[in-house]
Amino acid sequence: MSATADHAEERTNPAARLGFQPGQVVQEIGYDDDVDQELREAVEEAIGSDLVDEEYDDVADAVVLWFRDDDGDLTDALVDATTYIEEGGAILLLTPKTGRSGYVEPSDISEAATTAGLTASKSVSVGKDWSGSRLATPKAAKSKR
Repeated sequence: MSATADHAEERTNPAARLGFQPGQVVQEIGYDDDVDQELREAVEEAIGSDLVDEEYDDVADAVVLWFRDDDGDLTDALVDATTYIEEGGAILLLTPKTGRSGYVEPSDISEAATTAGLTASKSVSVGKDWSGSRLATPKAAKSKR
């Protein structure tokens, strides 16, 4: 595949645009009937394997966290998700878009991410009903003793 084709895929495939790479182990948390199946399939295609569920008992490279306003405390969910990933790993926080049931305010996402010790990127549309925020664990903070 040419470099131009790679860049075209990044623009059209949300999983590639979000940084998922072949060979990664990606754990999915918060799966329910309302999740975006196309996005799930795109992530699985990008990593070359199935997503692992909440019962996975090893460390993952990344976490996909589906979160709705009535799912409980977002900060707690993010802190829990960080225990599942490698140092420097990422959490893709997926929340319903504005006007959808379960919508989470961007200010709530920012505050929860900061409290959980994560660095947030800007929100991106990842489907018809879902927005995604890529949250990163700070590498330097974890490596200091």
